[in-house]
Amino acid sequence: MVVLLSLSAATAFARKHETGFLDRTVSLNGESYRYQVYVPRDFDSKKKWPVILFLHGAGERNDDGLQQTDVGIGHAIRVNAPRFPFIVVMPQCRKDRRWIHADMQAQAMAALEQSIKEFHGDRDRLYLTGLSMGGYGTWDMTAKYPGKFAAYVPICGGIYGPVKVPDARVGLAADPSVADPYAETAKRIGATPIWIFHGAADDTVPVEESRKMAQALEVAKANFHYTEYPGVGHNAWDKAYAEPELIPWLLAQHLH
Repeated sequence: MVVLLSLSAATAFARKHETGFLDRTVSLNGESYRYQVYVPRDFDSKKKWPVILFLHGAGERNDDGLQQTDVGIGHAIRVNAPRFPFIVVMPQCRKDRRWIHADMQAQAMAALEQSIKEFHGDRDRLYLTGLSMGGYGTWDMTAKYPGKFAAYVPICGGIYGPVKVPDARVGLAADPSVADPYAETAKRIGATPIWIFHGAADDTVPVEESRKMAQALEVAKANFHYTEYPGVGHNAWDKAYAEPELIPWLLAQHLH
């Protein structure tokens, strides 16, 4: 009996301190969604951890719960894990859906909430980032969840959908009562810090989308940075997540 209890305690201890890329599942409205959580090697449950919610691009849509870790922030972590002292939540969008859809945002937020509770996340240091389709999702969620996140990092996203995918536009762009969705998005972002990245030679999502948002944020006197990479195409995320100042900037942002 003593041996069994000892083994059980040892197993619980090991599970409690499991780190790296971890498989998780969240259930919502009768559906199960697989997602991944990155937990730093030096994870300590006795302290609160900053948390990043990452929204992947269209190419990683699936229900395997894995592909979203191959592109973007997951790749950046594998290249240099010590740079990312965060709990990083990586939900996965279904093949026929986008992050602008309410059900996909709901499962992402459910995965975030579950991860905050499991890994002692700091609710004053929650950050939202996404690339391409996830960049659109990030812009959409800035308007829908004001005050939830301490900072935003949209990469090669936009407000209106690309010419080939016009219905990829954010909710405010589809609302006939909103005259200027760029200005309205900037208004709802308010004082929340935001850092936008885009490649100047992007032939998938026009760089004008980020430029217009930067202009709207400037008019609104928002707290923003805008980085545009000359000669860079759609993949602005590798350079963005490798920016030396990005992580210190994120860590400096708090809700309170």
